[in-house]
Amino acid sequence: MDIIWSVGILQIQSIRPPFDEPGLASAAIAALSRADAMGLLPRPITCLDEFAIQGLEQGMAEAGIGQQLLANLHHQPYPDPVSLSALLKKISDALDHSPAPAHEWRTLQDILGLDLLTRLVGISQSSARRYLSSSRHTPDAVADRLHYLAFVVGDLAGTYNDFGVRRWFDRKRNLLGGHTPAQMLEENWSPDDEGPRRVQELSRALNSSPAA
Repeated sequence: MDIIWSVGILQIQSIRPPFDEPGLASAAIAALSRADAMGLLPRPITCLDEFAIQGLEQGMAEAGIGQQLLANLHHQPYPDPVSLSALLKKISDALDHSPAPAHEWRTLQDILGLDLLTRLVGISQSSARRYLSSSRHTPDAVADRLHYLAFVVGDLAGTYNDFGVRRWFDRKRNLLGGHTPAQMLEENWSPDDEGPRRVQELSRALNSSPAA
């Protein structure tokens, strides 16, 4: 069977009603792909159905994200694709604005490796190890960079394997003026800076899915 959507542990091979409605499918995949990029999905998902949404609920609840939205989702009648789609769009927005460093450190270390990850985030490996072990709280500015990288890597994972993702950050790009994506993330950068925004535009251009 052809893969409908494949990023991280999100490997959708089939769809069940009511998620076969295009607008609802797009909203569901968008929310699930964000959760996947953040390392929130508790198990592999191969079918877009109510069990996939339950996995989304579980991961968000464990990270403490969107509790009121989850309460609404839990009581949402699945046969109503319009209201469910609207709610999933709100969940996507909540995920966009909710760094989850406890999950994102582990996910990004597995893909990027500690050396590249710390270079991109702009901190020492010793600090990163403390954040990974939860022996020290991740500062907000670092958490924001980590969250940004989770979504960039999530975009790339739709096109590249882990080696390709790592290599992407150090390859010069004409659309970045001949710079590498890593070079655009200058010291103490913020996701709202021009360089990081251009890098994210480039990564998103690779993601031609309906969730992009």
